[in-house]
Amino acid sequence: MKIILLQDEKKLGKKGDIIEASDGYARNYILPKKIGVEATAANINDLKLKKANDAKVAQEHLDEAKALAAELDSKSVTVKIKAGTGGRSFGSVTSKEIAAAAKEQLGIEIDKKKIVLADPLKNFGSYDVSIKLHPQVTGKLNVKVTEE
Repeated sequence: MKIILLQDEKKLGKKGDIIEASDGYARNYILPKKIGVEATAANINDLKLKKANDAKVAQEHLDEAKALAAELDSKSVTVKIKAGTGGRSFGSVTSKEIAAAAKEQLGIEIDKKKIVLADPLKNFGSYDVSIKLHPQVTGKLNVKVTEE
């Protein structure tokens, strides 16, 4: 019996795969547990339509990420931190502060988890910070750290 898997299952396959299973295994395990459905012509057609729709949505997300990356490349944000004697900074600038500054100054919502910082920014100056917008798209944002 041919089965279309509705979820990832060890030893069977991934979601959306069409597999061949014995009749008893399919009727007594796969179908009752809603792991898969029988691969009828209608179900196969639905699967094709769903895959085409998923591909279209994924392409739209990729295009949006590329557009946002292009927009961020030309922009910069300024973050102020306290300074002590001799121009030394107190504390550092973290991804949370960069995300808040981007929302306040540029009106762009950036998730702090997507901002890639090897170490927090502890010195004054200008830095290019990478932002992982999509698995295939990484943008750069210029962050200026100034004295408060």
